[in-house]
Amino acid sequence: MKISFKYITILFLCILGMNMTLVSCTSDLDVTPKDDDEFLSEAFFQDQDSYKQVLAKLYAGLYVGGNDGDSKADIAGIGGDFSSYLRLLFVNQEFTTDEAVIAWADGTLPTLNTQTWSPNNEFLYGTFSRAFYEISLANEFLRQTTDEKLTARGVDSSLKTDIAYFRAEARFLRAFSYANLMDIFGNVPITTENDPVGFFYPEQKTRAEVFAYVESELKDLDASLMASKTNEYGRIDKTAAKFLLAKIYLNAKVYTGTEKYNEAAALCADIINNSAYTFANVPYRYLFSANNDRNGAQSEFIFPVVSDGNAIRATGGGMSFILHASIGGSMDASQYGMNGGWYGIRTRKEFVNLFPDATATADKRGTFYTDGQTLDINNIGTFTDGYAVTKFTNVNSDGSAAQRNDIPDTDFPMFRLSDAMLMYAECAVRGASGTNMTTAVGYINQLRNRAQASTVTSEEVDLDFILDERARELFWECHRRTDLIRFGKFTGGDKIWQWKGGVKDGVATASFRDLMPIPAKTIQANPTLKQNPGYSN
Repeated sequence: MKISFKYITILFLCILGMNMTLVSCTSDLDVTPKDDDEFLSEAFFQDQDSYKQVLAKLYAGLYVGGNDGDSKADIAGIGGDFSSYLRLLFVNQEFTTDEAVIAWADGTLPTLNTQTWSPNNEFLYGTFSRAFYEISLANEFLRQTTDEKLTARGVDSSLKTDIAYFRAEARFLRAFSYANLMDIFGNVPITTENDPVGFFYPEQKTRAEVFAYVESELKDLDASLMASKTNEYGRIDKTAAKFLLAKIYLNAKVYTGTEKYNEAAALCADIINNSAYTFANVPYRYLFSANNDRNGAQSEFIFPVVSDGNAIRATGGGMSFILHASIGGSMDASQYGMNGGWYGIRTRKEFVNLFPDATATADKRGTFYTDGQTLDINNIGTFTDGYAVTKFTNVNSDGSAAQRNDIPDTDFPMFRLSDAMLMYAECAVRGASGTNMTTAVGYINQLRNRAQASTVTSEEVDLDFILDERARELFWECHRRTDLIRFGKFTGGDKIWQWKGGVKDGVATASFRDLMPIPAKTIQANPTLKQNPGYSN
């Protein structure tokens, strides 16, 4: 069943906003609360239900940007809808690539479409701030759940056992945020529960140091997370930690200069063969339907970001943003289970051309809406320029209605087994030890059979094919920017798409844009931080 956050009393941390968190890792819980929904830390944790409530807050932060959905924003100065973790990941991973473009002219958003962003981009500041907010929340939870504090509060042994798992999950979610920060921004500060509470400037670490920290945490968590598939749906287990570790190993050459494809392949093989997660032998569209937590798709969801139209009141965050913003033109929103469209997100023709057709005939994954839409994007600000994408829907897989049509039920599959299969195949093509090309091609054809696409042979599977197949299988799942960088095709001229570099037909862009700039506001708050090369504040 889905986790309901709506009726959980939420601990409101970081009242003073993200600048304080970045410069000090301060205990904002010591600030006098503004209303009855805010609690001082020590008083709050006297209630033994509080521990799971804070854990719920950590998970909810992946979807919503504040308490009670989008209202009561977590981060001062940044709206709850604007600062949704999932929404910002989507903005970074998709709009900057060939997979998506957005019509809106909000602030500096258009510069993400064209790879012309600067350190003053508020969406990058939101991304940085949201990740560090989650880290701050996890750190405070870990400070408040030591054995010493639990014993002093008289917490019984049964709850202590549960809290041990909660702590492991908090550490995973912290590592997940550091992995995203490392991927997007490179050199970032590291703060943990062991850092002092009070004003100080956290030290900026190199990308390789952040990698080493995340790697160490994920390895250590194998001993403390719950066994594979034994936790509540939507919560983390050992397999999620292995998956994230495989993901950073796959990109290790980008992060550290040293390849770790052997290690990535071994972890993926273990996940595929030894975890309780199984390939979802259901139609591809089931994976992105409103009931994807129970229609068979969930068997391969290692880490879903849970949605619930009744329980999670987020009108502008998470899946509500992705679904609303991808509807416009002549599209009938009711066909996708929604109450309207926001005329925003489409895809670019280079991505459409990765499929044998635009009608999902020869590959069911190519779900485009073309009526009234042009393949070419002459004007980014016009929704009907570019094909719309109908991958996600707020309709149950049997055609019945979801709970409501303003906020979707559709869960977002952050990690799924199909990705592990494609990661294994990529490692095999790259010559990783212990891999087998016959096995790798078998995994690829398993995915293609589900999509009713033609099968391929080992002779057809090279690195270019792998990159394209990852796009066909995983598009709009927040992987594309990272994938293109790993393959050396995000910046530069090896891969061009419309409006890359701000020109309709696309041009090469400078390689320094493989890293996003450290936001200017963040450097203003912590002047010890150094900007990434190529950018000026």
